[in-house]
Amino acid sequence: MNLSSHLVQRLLRLDPPITRDLVVRHDLRTPMPDGVELLADRWAPRVGGESLPTALIRGPYGRRGVIGTALARPLAERGFQVLVQSTRGTFGSGGTFDPMRREREDGLATLAWLVEQPWFGGSIVLVGASYLGHVQWAVADRLPPQVKAMIPQVAESASTLEFLRADGFSLEAPFAWAVMVAGQERRFARLRNVLQGRRTRRALTTLPLGRADVAATGRRSDYFQDVLARDADDERWAAMDHRRRVARTTVPVSSIAGWYDIFLPGQLRDFRALREAGRPARLTVGPWTHVSPTDTPIREALGFGLALARGEEPPERAPVRLYVTGEEAWRDFDSWPPHGYEPRHFHLRPGGELGERPPAGSTPDRYRYDPADPTPAVGGVRLGSGGGRVDNTALEARPDVLTYTTAPLADDVEVIGDVTAEVWFRSSLPHADVFVRLCDVDPRGRSVNVCDGLVSLSGADETTRAEVALWPTAHRFRRGHRVRVQVSSGAFPRYARNTGTGEPHATATRLLAAEQSVHHDPDHPSAIVLPVRRQPSGG
Repeated sequence: MNLSSHLVQRLLRLDPPITRDLVVRHDLRTPMPDGVELLADRWAPRVGGESLPTALIRGPYGRRGVIGTALARPLAERGFQVLVQSTRGTFGSGGTFDPMRREREDGLATLAWLVEQPWFGGSIVLVGASYLGHVQWAVADRLPPQVKAMIPQVAESASTLEFLRADGFSLEAPFAWAVMVAGQERRFARLRNVLQGRRTRRALTTLPLGRADVAATGRRSDYFQDVLARDADDERWAAMDHRRRVARTTVPVSSIAGWYDIFLPGQLRDFRALREAGRPARLTVGPWTHVSPTDTPIREALGFGLALARGEEPPERAPVRLYVTGEEAWRDFDSWPPHGYEPRHFHLRPGGELGERPPAGSTPDRYRYDPADPTPAVGGVRLGSGGGRVDNTALEARPDVLTYTTAPLADDVEVIGDVTAEVWFRSSLPHADVFVRLCDVDPRGRSVNVCDGLVSLSGADETTRAEVALWPTAHRFRRGHRVRVQVSSGAFPRYARNTGTGEPHATATRLLAAEQSVHHDPDHPSAIVLPVRRQPSGG
């Protein structure tokens, strides 16, 4: 009896396998055009594996452990043979690991090698999450005909660029990832990661930030240094930006995303590009963070991917399937964003009120933001643990967080689509951030985050209309609940704290506190704009 097989089946609520009798061939050598060899493991049933479609998984996180147990094994037990390859410079593969910059050339070479193997069964499905999904986009416009489907999960075609937005620099995700990969091949890496957590969090407060990698690991990370020093337009990122390939993707794509995932906006952008180009694509978005365990990728590989690999049509379903939080139910739609939702302004009003009626004259609300005691990131979009939906009571009690709340709702309010905010803002300093969070307050007064976003401003010492793009959402505010909006000036360490000096993130050494004001009067009608479901005519 294979204990891990049974545990994964139970954890992911999978149907019993076709077989648990597998053979794993380790360290298959895949030659690259420059002479480097990458290592791969092949998982297959002991009997009949050569005739099966191949699920190809490429990534830098090793070939065993979770990748083998929770992804390769369940697929190999249920109709695939599985090839798990370590990307260049990781876990025995030759060459130097240069994150995301060699995946196109190496991915195409791997596919060319794979179709020539004597055990190849005639078809391929590309599978994997995060980096393992990004590598799929790297080759999406030049796939050999043997590739029948792509299933990228919590991944987009230009991953690092999400961290480099000029209007809001993400700190925690690229730093935590750089720290993780720096130590992942050391003995007892998982235990070390747990013990490393406190040191990593402390390192994020390092000034200047350019020394944070050494503070955390004792070594310099070229990737993190590039993230700090090079903006999104730098040539350094060109080799890992595959957005132009999306519309030329040649196979059906099933994208799996999470409402609290770091790559959600880019993944939705990629899905829209596929649909606008007339490519066959479908989208699933669940109530997940980047690392939430879910059975959906395995089920999509077995239902969508395996059917296509066998020359069959996958089971019929709508192009878009969304988990609607608040309602706590899956719903099907024809598109993203779905039709039938119209923008409605909920205005910030005096006295902490939020409502659809524009504000009358009022004095601004004020708070003090101190980067030496930055407003913390609580739940929401996080790379590791601690993300998702959480109680915001302690956060909202801080003096550097403003809240605006509706009266109890007379009817359900369903919000699905892109959420934005327009906040009229002024700071005592030219450089400041505006963070906006949408929350659902239940009848007991518990405030739970729905979605949020941040924008960095220059010239903030003049009254400025800050336009904040929040994460997209699908949420139903129940009758009797209240809609709440938070306004603050940070969510550290998800976003780098604004030092107030305007100095580059890598070299800033001073922290300046600022007096912030939020305006809500007829000339400055601050509001959150929610895509609300239209009421049926006559209803």
